Amino acid sequence: MSRLPGHFEHHLIARIGWLRAAVLGANDGIVSTASLIVGVAAANPAKGGVLVAGAAGLVAGAMSMAAGEYVSVSSQSDTEEADLARERGELAADPAAETVELTELYVARGLDAPLARRVAEQLMAKDPVAAHARDELGISSVTSARPIQAALTSALTFSLGAAVPLAVVVVAPGAWVSPAVAAAALASLALLGAIGARAGGAGVVKAVLRVTFWGALAMAITAGIGRLFGAVV
Repeated sequence: MSRLPGHFEHHLIARIGWLRAAVLGANDGIVSTASLIVGVAAANPAKGGVLVAGAAGLVAGAMSMAAGEYVSVSSQSDTEEADLARERGELAADPAAETVELTELYVARGLDAPLARRVAEQLMAKDPVAAHARDELGISSVTSARPIQAALTSALTFSLGAAVPLAVVVVAPGAWVSPAVAAAALASLALLGAIGARAGGAGVVKAVLRVTFWGALAMAITAGIGRLFGAVV
């Protein structure tokens, strides 16, 4: 946000960490649980078995999402820390060369050499590690990896997404479980796509079409497999 009076800027990139995890978690919760329910119902329409399978899918999926996000984002965080440690060593060993390196980066971005040198020297005097992290490595406080945040966000949003098809199983008549779950899942995916697009400043229609198409495809394939195995058994 700008400090100029009457001039405020809200940059959506600040949301990228939690927004990615939230959209991925909720989308996966809806698609995987709805697909599981539709597939099980196609093989064996007994409502009790379908509900148990869906509940198990919710718990297992939430734990899997949390673990997967934590491991993945931790790997990113470890890489960032390794790069920063290497940069600190280079700054301690030869600060003059690092100033030249920073100067060359600014010249490549369009500053003339004398101005680029002055900018590099001033930034190096204030916080050399932060200057190189941001301008050489592309690491900043906005985009840096946060494993715990990503894991908790993914687990929570997966659970919320998975709760939608589970709730439909509870209230829908036995013969209508599959179509009701599919309809509720597609409507939820469309809403999720619209919310995610709005939060990220992207186009709503494209996001909605993309997420509903893949959700419908996943459920159709799973239902087909369920029918095939149900017929064989």
